[in-house]
Amino acid sequence: MTADRPEISYEQAREELVEVVRKLEAGGTTLEESLALWERGEELAATCQQWLDGARKRLAEAQAAHADKKPD
Repeated sequence: MTADRPEISYEQAREELVEVVRKLEAGGTTLEESLALWERGEELAATCQQWLDGARKRLAEAQAAHADKKPD
């Protein structure tokens, strides 16, 4: 993972997170497996949040740049 971008895309992280949640909700896993899934889910959620925060920042910067170019 770089400082700016995670190793996997937002879409990949979101898809894997959905699968982790599905497995946890389905049950039938051992406590150790459930804990491992939970930990992976937390990592994936953080990755998604990092992507979203970056997107918000880029959007805000683009809006600010556009606002600076408007004639008075």
